[in-house]
Amino acid sequence: MHRLNILWASMLTLGLSSQVLAQDTLSVKDNESTTETNTIAESTIQSNATDNKAEDVAKHPRLEALKELKNIKVDDLKVNANAAQDDSVKDPLQPLNREIYEFNDTLDRHFFRPVAVQYKQKVPDDVRSSYTSFRKNLSEPWNAANQLVQGRFSRAAKSLGRFTLNTVTSLGFADPASRLGLSMEEESLGTTLGYYGVPSGPYLMLPILGPSTIRNSLDYIAEGYANPLWQQRHANDQTGLVWGNRVMGGINTRARLLDVEDVLQGDRYSAIRDIYLQRKAFEISEKKGRGQEAVSFVDDDSDMSDDSKSSH
Repeated sequence: MHRLNILWASMLTLGLSSQVLAQDTLSVKDNESTTETNTIAESTIQSNATDNKAEDVAKHPRLEALKELKNIKVDDLKVNANAAQDDSVKDPLQPLNREIYEFNDTLDRHFFRPVAVQYKQKVPDDVRSSYTSFRKNLSEPWNAANQLVQGRFSRAAKSLGRFTLNTVTSLGFADPASRLGLSMEEESLGTTLGYYGVPSGPYLMLPILGPSTIRNSLDYIAEGYANPLWQQRHANDQTGLVWGNRVMGGINTRARLLDVEDVLQGDRYSAIRDIYLQRKAFEISEKKGRGQEAVSFVDDDSDMSDDSKSSH
């Protein structure tokens, strides 16, 4: 009997121990399962956050490009940009510039270029050429002012002579001054500042207006006020004429580029940037009497690397 009681006690103890062990095992498994679930949930949240961030970048690339501005240093703005420099030197604002270029390109493909094509097809060559001469003649007083500031007095006299002769004989719609040996030399505030050694700053793509630099972006404001039509805008309410001339000038300029736009191959953004920087550097060098030898051009290796880049 005593042995039987011991047997029942042993079985009862074994049963209770098994139940406690089973509960502990289930508790551990539950904890492991909960931990695993939490880990999966955290991973899912992180993955979703990453996906949402990538989706936000895709939806708002311009906002992301603007964030790149915080990485620009003061020294980056003091560069004298030329085409032969590395992109990080001449174009530190490239993420934002490319977004603006895409915006401009979209406007061009859907509006400016189609209008320019119709303008070129419907307006005779003689009329377009006369209008181009008229616009160039309006810029002669500003050319002369910049040449005076540069200390190139004989050149300023020629520009004023061109303006007087062309205006008196044809209101600027023809260019008899060129036939008399008075050739035109275009000037701008940015060119004058560059003539005196003011750095251009990095390359800058402006909305609608196109390629520029920080220094040359001042041209659009200065030349607008220097235009004779702007000075006379209040006489007989000529404000409409001023803005009409600006719009037509943009269309006329875009039409003149139709014949050369196919030359750009590969990465069109880079090609436009480097051509612009080369041309501006050459203009300043030429006015100083140094010519092409003072201008840094892109070498053949750079051209090949640009061609190998995929277009935007």
